[in-house]
Amino acid sequence: MYDKYGPQGWWPLLEFNGVNPTKTGNLKGYHPLDYSYPKNEIQKFEICIGAILTQNTTWANTEKALINLEKNDFLNPERIASCELDTLKGLIRSSGYYNQKAIRLKIFSEFFMDLKGKTPNRDELLSVKGIGPETCDSMLLYAYKIPTFVVDAYTKRFLARSDIFDGKFNYYDVKAFFEKNLERDIIIFQEFHALIVENEKRIGNKNNVKKGY
Repeated sequence: MYDKYGPQGWWPLLEFNGVNPTKTGNLKGYHPLDYSYPKNEIQKFEICIGAILTQNTTWANTEKALINLEKNDFLNPERIASCELDTLKGLIRSSGYYNQKAIRLKIFSEFFMDLKGKTPNRDELLSVKGIGPETCDSMLLYAYKIPTFVVDAYTKRFLARSDIFDGKFNYYDVKAFFEKNLERDIIIFQEFHALIVENEKRIGNKNNVKKGY
């Protein structure tokens, strides 16, 4: 997949205006072969709230919400934490489920400020309302550079089509499968997850996989 699609440059950040022409769908924000990001707390925060906003929606819709936050000077935890809830809902409307997500963003912003630059562990993140396993691992892998594998619907679909996984398609079984069979390296985990997503966007077919995931 790497030879076919090339480096993916996840997680997308608003400051990157260039495009990655090897990708499908939304092309902006990616930084192929530069694994130094995020470089500061604001970039970490952008990745984390992006992981919340992208729940149950496309990245294109998430990006619109992030751009709205940035244009209105709300792309930082202090501003979101103190923002009127109705104002925040309006800014993130494009992401869908905006009533729920606005509350989650405010809760996470308070949590992020309380960290004071510390890297949270998995249990701490999972204790925050609105953060489940996939969102948690996305934050750890892409914002905090912790080698933990992210499992999403594309990952399960990839395994179901390939017949390389014989276990049940629950989150922790799939996560353990990848972490057992891949070198525990941040670049490998980031690229492998991103390449699976790209592959499944191109050739995946929900109707052509085994049931049960």
